[in-house]
Amino acid sequence: MTIDGHLELPGYAHVYSGKVRDLYAPLGDDGTPRADQLLLVASDRISAYDFILDTPIPDKGAVLTQMSLWWFEQVADLVPNHIVSTDVPAAVAGRAVLVERLDMLPVECVARAYLTGGGLNEYRSTGAVSGIELPEGLVDGSRLPEPIFTPSTKAPQGEHDEPIPFAGVVAEVGEALAERARDLTVRLLQRGNEIATERGIILADTKVEFGLRGLDLGEGEDPGAAIRSRGADAEIVLADELLTPDSSRFWPAEQWEPGHPQPSYDKQFVRDWLTSPASGWDKTSGETPPSLPQDVVEQTRAKYVEAYERLTGQTFRI
Repeated sequence: MTIDGHLELPGYAHVYSGKVRDLYAPLGDDGTPRADQLLLVASDRISAYDFILDTPIPDKGAVLTQMSLWWFEQVADLVPNHIVSTDVPAAVAGRAVLVERLDMLPVECVARAYLTGGGLNEYRSTGAVSGIELPEGLVDGSRLPEPIFTPSTKAPQGEHDEPIPFAGVVAEVGEALAERARDLTVRLLQRGNEIATERGIILADTKVEFGLRGLDLGEGEDPGAAIRSRGADAEIVLADELLTPDSSRFWPAEQWEPGHPQPSYDKQFVRDWLTSPASGWDKTSGETPPSLPQDVVEQTRAKYVEAYERLTGQTFRI
C-alpha cells in the first residue's frame, strides 16, 4: 500500500522522500519513532535535469543498494559506514538497509580524476575547478594530473548545488574536519579506480556523503555550530550510497577517448532521449518531461545491471 507516493511499512514511520530515496524511522516499543536509526529505501525512481520522471527503471533501487553494500566492504579499512542491518521488511527487501542516524556534513564531497560535466564547464570559464588551477589544454574526458577535491553546496531539493572552494568547506565544518573529509573523498576515488580499472572501468568522479558519530548534540543545539566547534573530535562515517552510477561517472575503459563526452554506465540513455527530437521536450521550457519509451527503460536498466556485474563479478539478483 502506498500513501502520498511512498510505501506504508508496518513498524516504520515515513520521515522524508528525496528524488530517489525514502527514509523511515523504526518505531520503538512505545510506538514512537526511534531517534538513532533510519530505514533507507532506494526506489526505482529516476531523475534527469532536476525532474523526477514518472517512469521508473525496474530494479534500479536494488542495483544501487547492492552495489553500495559491495563497495562498503571494499573500503572498510579506510572509513566506517552507517550500515546497521540488511534485515528489512519484505516489501523493500534487496533495496533497503537499516542505517545509523548521523549528524551529516552540510557539504557535498566530490572528487574528480577526469575532467567532464560541471567541472569541465568551470574549467573552460576560469581555468580552475573549485579554485584549483589546472593545466592548459584539457578537454572533455582528460585525465587530471592527480585526483582533486571539488566540493559543492548541499542545496535543497529542486535547487542546484554550487561548486565552492576548499575554504568554503572550512567555513562550514572547521579546518581539521574539512581536511579529513577532503583526504577521505580523494582516497575513496583512488581506491575505487584501483578496483574498477582491473575490471575495465574508469571511475571519472564521485560524490560521497559523510556524517559524524559521537557529536552528542545537546537539546536545542545548532548542528552546524556543533560540527564547527566539536566535529574534529567526532568519528567520520560514510553514509548514503557509495560509488554507484547515480553518485559517480563510470566509463568503459576500452572506449575512453578524450575530446568528447564518454559512453557511461548511468542514465545516459534517458538524458539522450529527453534531449532528442523524439521526445518532443525542451529542457528550457520548465515543463515536466514526458514518459520514457520502453526501449529507453530497458537500455537504462541494462546499463545499471552491467555496471554492477562488471564491477563486482557477481550476477545481479534481487
